[in-house]
Amino acid sequence: MQKDNSNRTKDNKKVLNISLVVAVLMVGFGFALVPLYDIICDITGLNGKTGVMAASDVKEQDVGHTVTVQFDGTVNSNLPWSFRPKQFSMEVIPGKLYSTEYIAKNISEEDVTGQAVPSVAPNEASIYFSKTECFCFTEQLLTSGEEKQMPVTFIVSSDLPKDIEVLTLSYTFFNKNRMTTAQQAEGNAKHEKI
Repeated sequence: MQKDNSNRTKDNKKVLNISLVVAVLMVGFGFALVPLYDIICDITGLNGKTGVMAASDVKEQDVGHTVTVQFDGTVNSNLPWSFRPKQFSMEVIPGKLYSTEYIAKNISEEDVTGQAVPSVAPNEASIYFSKTECFCFTEQLLTSGEEKQMPVTFIVSSDLPKDIEVLTLSYTFFNKNRMTTAQQAEGNAKHEKI
């Protein structure tokens, strides 16, 4: 009987050790999914990810072709800000550098730090949209009642397929202090790539 208990204890320890290893591997795999997802999105243009281009790399081309870029801005329900584009659309020539601004205002009685997460629609066009400067590259602190103009400088690649005539650049601002761990990981991963 004692041998059975001894064998059972060994078996239980073995099952416990295997379970712990599996649990650790699952947690590790969960954390690895964020960068893997990011890499897949960068390669395929999924999830509206955009690229980054240096202003010196801009080459003006195809002056006869224009594209409409629409601008959209929203805030997460945990962020007591108003946020909107200064202009809602712009006709752009692919290959040429453009600038626009968004306006954010903290409507709370506290200082709040926000983080913008960008996306471009349609998804297949996102790989042709690059930002050279953007407020989304860093966290933004607005004091109580403060209003700030937030510039973005961008270029639509001259390689954009001719059948894509309208792009939408959208930002969602999140309250950095109240972001969940998953939202922070997603936002950080996107900003490292954008």
